[in-house]
Amino acid sequence: MSTAVPSLTIGGTPLTPAQVLDVARNGARVVLAEDTRKAVRHGRERVEALAAGEQPAYGVSTGFGALATRHIAPDLRADLQRSLIRSHAAGAGPEVEREVVRGLMLLRLRTLCSGRTGVQAVTVETLAGLLNAGITPIVHEYGSLGCSGDLAPLSHVALALMGEGEVRDASGERRPAGEALAAAGLDPVELGAKEGLALINGTDGMLGMLALACQDLGRLLTVADITAAMSVEALLGSDRVFADELQRLRPHPGQTASASNLRALLAGSPVVASHQGPDCDRVQDAYSLRCAPQVAGAARDTLAHARTVAERELDSIIDNPVVLEDGRVESNGNFHGAPVAYVLDFLAVAVADTASIAERRTDRMLDVARSHGLPAFLADDPGVDSGHMIAQYTQAAVVSELKRLAAPASVDSIPSSAMQEDHVSMGWSAARKLRRAVDGLTTVLAVELLTAARALDLRSPLEPGPATGAVVRALREHVPGPGPDRHLAPEIAAAADLITDGTVVAAAESVTPLA
Repeated sequence: MSTAVPSLTIGGTPLTPAQVLDVARNGARVVLAEDTRKAVRHGRERVEALAAGEQPAYGVSTGFGALATRHIAPDLRADLQRSLIRSHAAGAGPEVEREVVRGLMLLRLRTLCSGRTGVQAVTVETLAGLLNAGITPIVHEYGSLGCSGDLAPLSHVALALMGEGEVRDASGERRPAGEALAAAGLDPVELGAKEGLALINGTDGMLGMLALACQDLGRLLTVADITAAMSVEALLGSDRVFADELQRLRPHPGQTASASNLRALLAGSPVVASHQGPDCDRVQDAYSLRCAPQVAGAARDTLAHARTVAERELDSIIDNPVVLEDGRVESNGNFHGAPVAYVLDFLAVAVADTASIAERRTDRMLDVARSHGLPAFLADDPGVDSGHMIAQYTQAAVVSELKRLAAPASVDSIPSSAMQEDHVSMGWSAARKLRRAVDGLTTVLAVELLTAARALDLRSPLEPGPATGAVVRALREHVPGPGPDRHLAPEIAAAADLITDGTVVAAAESVTPLA
């Protein structure tokens, strides 16, 4: 667990995406504000009063889903909550990443802290304790339909709160939950009326993954501008099409930002300057060069919309039933994940197209018929050496996979719970495939980065611009320049790491600021 990240105080204000990242990815601790404790106590008092009353209340004195018509006697209600969690902790498949589980734990904690769910204070405190102890419940890939909450994933977390199931401790060791709680000085929670529902009725898993993806894609779309600029130089393309006067004719904000980046990245480029003027016979560049800001810009605008949805959802209190300000406890449909699911799918489309245009630029640099003087496949000795031929195959394979991942999950509703839950969002599935898509885009851009840098080296004695040159130099600290064929897989991985850790963007921004 990181000690460099400050603690996050959870109070009456919404969380920000950056705060979700701090806890989910960077290991920040959480602290409960005093107003949070007061709100939790007030909400619990209302639920306990309802539980003591004669009027049936969904999830408090009744069963769940299609079994909501059965009245549950008071002496069975604790069993009701335990049974709910045990039966709903029915996930299957691979283990979900630690950062995803921590994200959904934080977001559920924030909703519980609102006082609108009616849970006990000890439940809130124990969930915060799990986060701060670095205990991560084992959550599986499959089990959420994205409606009535991310039920199975959240149930595995709730099961750990009860001291059951399995977790990973702060060191990453897989252990029984009860054993890990005891080692951290935490007692298992005895769930009271309604608490089982409150722990699992939210969009927290899909929302956490959306927040993480927005962060990663913000960086990747800047990298896409950088690699596009490098490819423009390597292919002796023109920067005139990125002129502000042309971009203003179509004032999409994302396009404006991307074109601005391309102008900044190509400013002062000797390669670009070498083929300008009256002797240049180039009329128009290929679409993959000329339309780079239009495609990357559309992806940026899609990301901006997704961030708006994420911020609204982070300001939401999702539970069913929910405690209202006047004390009423009402059933509702706010747990439906459609708003989040849609933008997760939108982003997968944007990712696939951003990768697709990057792959087309890479392919042009390898083809002697279109590369304007570069050796075939950028090979040291074409025929003996294959250069980047198969790196582009890898890129193409990933792009093909990204196109499949762009097929929307949110239109694939499937009914459940004896047709009581007859329309679901599939938002968790949309989030899971977007995570794979983000990884794929990273690989595609890594290959374009390697290829464009190699092509620029082969243009010597012409030099790239100051900003793109800084990126090439940063890459060369980890990956050597042109030469005979060598093992390329580690070089692709190294380039991907430089993209992920921010080195590529930092290198460019050491010369010029980027949008």
